Order: sequence, then C-alpha cells, then structure tokens
Amino acid sequence: MMKTFKYRIFPENRQRKLLNLMLLECCWLYNKLLEQRKTLYETHKQSVSYYDQKKKIPELKIQRPTLKNVHSQTLQNVVMRIELAFQSFFRRIKEKEIPGYPRFKSGCRYSSLTFGQFDKTGCRLINGKLAVSKVGDIKIKIHRPLQGTPKIATITRSSTGKWYVSIVCDIQPHLLPISNMNIGIDMGLENFATTHDGQVIENPKFFRNSEKKLAKVQRKLSKCATGTSERTKARKAVARVHERIAWKRDNFCHQESRKVINKYQIICTENLNIKKMSESVVIGRNKSIRDVAWGAFLNMISAKAVEAGRMHVKVNPAYTSQDCSGCNKNRQKMPSHIRIYRCPKCGLELHRDVNAARNIFRLGMQSLA
Repeated sequence: MMKTFKYRIFPENRQRKLLNLMLLECCWLYNKLLEQRKTLYETHKQSVSYYDQKKKIPELKIQRPTLKNVHSQTLQNVVMRIELAFQSFFRRIKEKEIPGYPRFKSGCRYSSLTFGQFDKTGCRLINGKLAVSKVGDIKIKIHRPLQGTPKIATITRSSTGKWYVSIVCDIQPHLLPISNMNIGIDMGLENFATTHDGQVIENPKFFRNSEKKLAKVQRKLSKCATGTSERTKARKAVARVHERIAWKRDNFCHQESRKVINKYQIICTENLNIKKMSESVVIGRNKSIRDVAWGAFLNMISAKAVEAGRMHVKVNPAYTSQDCSGCNKNRQKMPSHIRIYRCPKCGLELHRDVNAARNIFRLGMQSLA
C-alpha cells in the first residue's frame, strides 16, 4: 500500500530562486500544451494524446532553452497533469455536471514540482538533506522516519511561502490487534460525529471561530492598491489565517480518526456526497458543511483502516435519520430543527443523531452478513 510522508524543507535564497524559476518554466509549459490542444481542436477538430505531447518536449526545449533547467521527469509530469485535467473535463461532461474547461494558470497558481522516481537522479535523500537536481542539497526537517520504498516526490510551495516535500512510499501494512468492538458513526453539524452507543465528538468550528480574525485581514487587503508591495503582504496575511485554520482542522481529523481506528474493528459510516450536499442546502449552511471537514475525516478513516487491518463500511445515508432504529417499522419526516426522534409505534425517544448512528451501524453489519 502507498503512504505519503510530508516534511518541511528550508531552501536557501539561491535555492529558493531556482525552485521559483522551475515553477515558472513548468507553468509556461502547462499553458503552452493547453494552448496546443485548444487551438488544434478549434481549427481542425482533432485531439492530441498524452504521448504525442510528451514527444514534443525536446522540440520545446530548443524553442525555449530555459526548460533545460528543469528535470525531465518534472516536465513529463506537466504533460500528465494536462492529460488528467482533460480526463476530468470529459468525465464531468459524461456525468452531466458543470464541465469546467481546463484553465490557463498564472505563475502564482502553479506551485508544485513532481519527480516520478525518488532516490534516482531527480530527487533523493543524502546525508540528512534533500538533494534536488539542478538545485542542490536542501535542509529538511525529518520529524518522523521514512518507511518503505520511496516512489514519488513532490516539492510544494505554500501560499505563505513555505516549502514542503511529500514522498509517496510503498509500505507494508502495520496490522493492529483484532478488536471485538464495532461502531456506527453519524456525521453532523451540531456535533461533529455521534456514535451508535451515544458518544459525541464536539464540532470545533475552526473556520467559524476564526471569521472575525479573517475579516480583519481581508478588510486591510481590500484597501490596498493592486500591484503594490502592501497588497502582497496583505495577501500573505490572509493566506496565513487560512493556513492556520487548515492546520487545526487537519490535526483534529487525524487525532479523532486515529482514536476510532485504534479502538474499533468495524467502522460503519455514511457514504456522503459532500459536494452535492453543500450545493443543495440552504444558503449559509454550506459554509458549515465545508468547515466541518467530513470528507477529510472519512478519507483518513479509510486510509488508516487499510493500514491497520480494520474494516471501513460505507452505507447509503438515505432515510437513516427518518427510520426508527428500535422497531424499524416507522419512517417519518425529520426537519433539521427537530433534535429528538419519537417513534409513535414502539415509543422510542432519543436524540436524532444517535438514532441515525444506530441505523448506520445496523445497515453496515447487515451488508457484511
């Protein structure tokens, strides 16, 4: 199985300039390849394959000699990004979603360099430093040891100017002792999650609690003239607030998912379409849905379950809040403002989230049976 290890790197001024120049070259190549596809289709109604564009990289190096300052694997990855962008575009058309044609990128929107073979010529660890082709040895903070066989490395520049390297490794699963405890989890907005046995994980509301601070720095940004150094500083201040919110949310999801994985053998959750939910709900609640980070939590549950030998079961969320978990013979409408579920047939009375979690647990165990 694959696992990603992310480390902070500290390039010197010269190395930072070289990395930024590489990003600009990759951005130019991305826009050039996108222009080729767009122009060819508009003029001759023809498409270009991934391999055709990959073969033209040597010709583009003659046209633009500065492309030689970027490792060949990184340039090939730019072609792959174009290919994946068009694959997603055609998939959205097929599924009758908003297509979103691939867009040209500005320099600030292209922020990562990918090396397809770690420990080879492009990017590798040597004597506690990250050796990058055409850049040199970069200081790296290895806060946890690298495991397994490194495969791919991606160097990323954050919106606040920090640099990171993400190394994808092929590792062996670290199986935990088998547990005799199982759980059903209902995701919510009032509480982050509720289990079928009544345990509650409070919703931290990281974005909601930081809205005043964010509004303050955004007001300063709106007053700065375009193209000035003051606006650049103000943009970084806004990005810094968003970065801290993302850090808190990510840390919270990691900790809570780890607690669940360590304790339970079978984890039953809803198979949520979060994007569609945030688009269809009442205006104002979509912000809360984005803030609560259900998707990140459930993805971490799935990834950690595979590594630990646990089982993550996703069930259809339809009617889990409306069906009675006691007798399973009553279905009633449950508007969001009604927090207590009362069954007129069996007399069950409990919190609606606990009732939903019990139904999720029952459906999950039935699917395994």
